[in-house]
Amino acid sequence: MSASATAAQRARELRAAGVDIIELAQGEPDFNTPEHVIEAAHRAAKAGQTHYTAADGTAELKAAIVAKFKRENGLDYKPENISAGAGGKQVLYNALMATLDPGDQVLIPAPSWVAYVDITHLFEGVPVWLATSPENGFKLRPEELERAITPRVKWLMLNSPSNPSGAVYSADELREIAAVLERHPHIWTISDDIYEHILFDGRRFATLAAVAPQLKDRILTVNGASKSFAMTGWRLGYGAGPAELVRAMWRLQAQSSLNPSSVSQAAVIAALNGPQDIVRERCAIFETRRNAIVKWIQAIPGLACESPHGAFYLYVSCAGWLGRKTSQGKVLSSDADVVAYLLDSGVALPNGAGYGLSPYFRISFASAMANLEEACKRIHAAARKLS
Repeated sequence: MSASATAAQRARELRAAGVDIIELAQGEPDFNTPEHVIEAAHRAAKAGQTHYTAADGTAELKAAIVAKFKRENGLDYKPENISAGAGGKQVLYNALMATLDPGDQVLIPAPSWVAYVDITHLFEGVPVWLATSPENGFKLRPEELERAITPRVKWLMLNSPSNPSGAVYSADELREIAAVLERHPHIWTISDDIYEHILFDGRRFATLAAVAPQLKDRILTVNGASKSFAMTGWRLGYGAGPAELVRAMWRLQAQSSLNPSSVSQAAVIAALNGPQDIVRERCAIFETRRNAIVKWIQAIPGLACESPHGAFYLYVSCAGWLGRKTSQGKVLSSDADVVAYLLDSGVALPNGAGYGLSPYFRISFASAMANLEEACKRIHAAARKLS
């Protein structure tokens, strides 16, 4: 289980036992799915769309995804380039399962979402963390990528906006990465764009396949409706890539989970084809929360953070707390110790080790402002008790 899921589960257990816990661990918008999307699902169910579909998505869903990529990203795909699964994670899983041989390497900028490493391990691949720094905005530099490349590298993982750092790659930065990849034709890239629409400070979104079309035939672009439309529970993600890879992913899905939920497919069609105003409105709310929580965390002694440029996470350095003692005499020697201490202080958070870069912890600000403010008060109080 991932660090975020573990922290969220522990929070649920403590709440069930009557403990007052604020959980800021899970990457899930606190908004409801838009009403027009729910209504579309209801109409589909009432109309009998409750049966098996094509294994990797209906023709209607694929048409909506093709239109989305053209409209929003300037990317031309055909239905045979599209694969829909039960969440973006299944799309990633299928792609790695279809391509990894034992010992193949997967390059993962650190920090990154924990699933990249875990799925790589499942198929006997070798995850290779590439450490980034806050000075570079937690973004992979082309020279660092070049140094890490070996003949055994199969995939590079790119996630922008990033979970957990909120890093956002500009089009020029992606072109620099692409220039390295162009020299190494054995490397494929997964571009995880799931936070595409959660951008701050007027930033524009860029995706690798659009800025480097010469690499399009070895890029799998992964996206979904879960973050932008608050549809995490609907379990519907999709990917676009070369037809040969998509066919291999289809064969795997056809003999495992089969099709994603028929009703969820209808809902995502409505999300992609319908009005987008609510996405922009909610992004503005996330930005307001970001501005507030960055200020509150930066005021806490021993903690430091960069202001994220996208997504809805704060990646907080707790280096200033290491070596300090709690009032019970416990020495905080790692970020795991820090989040355990914060859990005792009433705030559930995941530590940074699972994301590949310590000593940090992650805060999700996809929560009401009152929760964020109270959590920061508790963290500040915990800081004052350290000696």
